[in-house]
Amino acid sequence: MMSSIISKIPSMSLARSLFHRALCTAVDTRTQKLERIAEDLIALNKIERHDYVILFRHKMGLNRFGAAAQSPSSPGSSAPAAAAKEKTAFDVKLEKFEASAKLKVIKEIRSFTDLGLKEAKDLVEKTPAVVKKGVTKEEAEKIVAKLKEIGATVVLE
Repeated sequence: MMSSIISKIPSMSLARSLFHRALCTAVDTRTQKLERIAEDLIALNKIERHDYVILFRHKMGLNRFGAAAQSPSSPGSSAPAAAAKEKTAFDVKLEKFEASAKLKVIKEIRSFTDLGLKEAKDLVEKTPAVVKKGVTKEEAEKIVAKLKEIGATVVLE
């Protein structure tokens, strides 16, 4: 049976030629697609190109400084990857405090910030407010403990 198939093909060079044409057609189709994409990108204005670059980097799993925390091979896992990575900088937020402890809270806030009396008072009166930004976990826990000790409700963000 195999010999009958081979005998029907006049020469192996013809078979190679047909196979080569099929591959070239696929390559030509890809090339045309890439040329169309390149033309579309060239047609974009400066703002659209900037937006495209941002979108492309996002889709590829890159950020402004290089590779992102997640690998591009694992799409859809951005939230768990971000949650799994331990936070290193915390914000201390004063939620509320007892009215009788207002003076103590102001004094305590002045002790770990470089705010003056008026600025610290204004900050306490704007509660809920962030009283310290970007601190280490240990430092944040010390601040929270001191503020809770004097009757304030504090959270780490």
